[in-house]
Amino acid sequence: MMVDKAMHPLVASLFLVIWFGGSLPYAYAQLTPTFYNETCPTVNNIIRGVLVQALYTDPRIGASLTRLHFHDCFVNGCDGSILLDNTETIESEKEAAPNNNSVRGFDVVDDMKAAVENACPGIVSCADILAIAAEESVCLAGGPSWTVPLGRRDSLIANRSGANSALPSPFASLDVLKSKFAAVGLNTSSDLVALSGAHTFGRAQCSSFNLRLYNFSGSGNPDPTLNKTYLSELQQLCPQAGNESESVVTNLDPTTPDTFDGNYFSNLQTNEGLLRSDQELFSTTGADTIDIVNNFSSNQTAFFESFVVSMIRMGNISPLTGTDGEIRLNCRRVNDNSTGSNALLVSSI
Repeated sequence: MMVDKAMHPLVASLFLVIWFGGSLPYAYAQLTPTFYNETCPTVNNIIRGVLVQALYTDPRIGASLTRLHFHDCFVNGCDGSILLDNTETIESEKEAAPNNNSVRGFDVVDDMKAAVENACPGIVSCADILAIAAEESVCLAGGPSWTVPLGRRDSLIANRSGANSALPSPFASLDVLKSKFAAVGLNTSSDLVALSGAHTFGRAQCSSFNLRLYNFSGSGNPDPTLNKTYLSELQQLCPQAGNESESVVTNLDPTTPDTFDGNYFSNLQTNEGLLRSDQELFSTTGADTIDIVNNFSSNQTAFFESFVVSMIRMGNISPLTGTDGEIRLNCRRVNDNSTGSNALLVSSI
């Protein structure tokens, strides 16, 4: 679905409120939506063009790219570190437990980088490409559009141990989810619920929810909050015996799986959240997230507005700016004149 960004004046006003009047985690004033206006004015159109082509053959790629941005920002900030491959001195975050055989879309990021480099050599960072790709992915799926603050630079290092400890787990309780969000300076109610709403599109592997189907919290029984009809469907898809089903994928949103909308929250109300971390937002007794879920379920505009606010806030977690880091020429490795080592890392989380 193509969305005309000029038709979203509310998004522009939201941006002004957030950027100039609201609080941001670890905010850096160097980020600005006009950062590439002179040096690479067509960067958004280039990235969107690559994404549109990828969507023809991979309808889940938009959700995958949005997740890459999320997983990047939660580990030492939005610095493109998740894109680095293993080297003699770098232990890639791609092989951290939450990412291994799970995060995807790296080839499409490579294509975006190549197209941007062809037009604007050495100008646009991989971290900014992820931020733009996430916004374009949401917009093309029918969700909101927003003006992305830009000017991030790329890290020289990765942090696999940080990825293992900082990223929210699909098995997490609400208290653990809140602690993960608080650790990076995000709000533990509105940001948590709004950003979880990105699970309105995309897929998840059986391995990320099968404990809910057969042995929830070591009980030997299914998760009691799981809708019984939905439970039966998921058990057929992901049988208990054998490991062959672990990599089988199913829709995070069984109603509109490739559309960015508010149905994710309606699913939670009927106990059809796929991941434990999803359903916890609604089924945890007395939680302050329940009213937010109810609001977003009945008012998609409220969800979209909050999602934009939270994405901009998340995109401002500890960026490298100015002369810090570099502009990678290849998103998978640091430049030849740079040195990267995990030993140099001091975690900001």
